[in-house]
Amino acid sequence: MVKNKKFDNARKILDGYLEATAKRRTPERYAILKAIYNIDGHFTVDELNKLLENDKFVVSRATLYNTLRLFQKIHLVVRHRLVDKTKYEAALRNDSHSHQICTMCGKVTEVELPKVEEALNESRLRRFKKEGFTLYIYGVCSSCQAKLTRQRTMNEKKNRL
Repeated sequence: MVKNKKFDNARKILDGYLEATAKRRTPERYAILKAIYNIDGHFTVDELNKLLENDKFVVSRATLYNTLRLFQKIHLVVRHRLVDKTKYEAALRNDSHSHQICTMCGKVTEVELPKVEEALNESRLRRFKKEGFTLYIYGVCSSCQAKLTRQRTMNEKKNRL
C-alpha cells in the first residue's frame, strides 16, 4: 500500500505528461511509479526490480531503465550517482536534503543540516530560480572506521612478531 499522498500527485503528473505527449498509459509505468513511491529512501534498479517481482509484476530491465529516464525527465524521480553505483529516489518526497556517503562501503544516509539548508535557501542566485538541492558529504562511516582500526591493530601485531 502506498504510504503517502505524494503518489497521488506523482500519478497526476504522469497522467498529465502522458496525455500532453500522446504517450500510452501502460500498466508497467504505473506499477513502477507505485513501487518507487512505496520505497522509503534510495534504491537501485536491482532493488526496484526485486520489489516488482515480489509483487508478481515482472518487467524487462530495458523497461525499468526507460521508465526511470522518463520519470527523471518529468521530475518524479531523482538520480544520484554515488561512489560505486547509481541510486534513485522519489522526487516528490523531499525537495532539498543532504546525504553522507561512505567511500568504503557505499552506505548512504540522509542527514539533516538545518543551518546549511537555511543558508542555501536564503542565498540568491543570479538569473536562476532554485527548485531544491542535494548535498553530498563523502567520508568513512563508523562501521568502516572500526573495521580499519581492527585491521590496523592486527597488522601492527603481525609486524611486531
